[in-house]
Amino acid sequence: MAYLWLVVAIAFEVFATTMLKQSEQFTRLVPTVLMGLGYAATFYFMSLSFRLLPVGIAYAIWSGLGMVLIALNGWLRFGERLDAPALAGIALILAGVLVLNLFSSSIRH
Repeated sequence: MAYLWLVVAIAFEVFATTMLKQSEQFTRLVPTVLMGLGYAATFYFMSLSFRLLPVGIAYAIWSGLGMVLIALNGWLRFGERLDAPALAGIALILAGVLVLNLFSSSIRH
């Protein structure tokens, strides 16, 4: 269940960050409220994942996959440009998450 809670936390974080952009510096009420609710849900579900996953590992996965998904969301939804160094960085983040999950003895599988 820890990974399920972590995936839900990542989904809420991507949603909340999207709402942060759409809030236009907190000048739009609905996206601002949705952003706050999204981040609250993010941290609630993250806390559930900490029951079984070490905090450092869970946070690394959450932040890494969150960054990748937010970059993809920015590209698809907002037309933000991803150049070669950005794509290389995203690939390195994904590689790091894979190494943690496939080879680290810090995670109980």
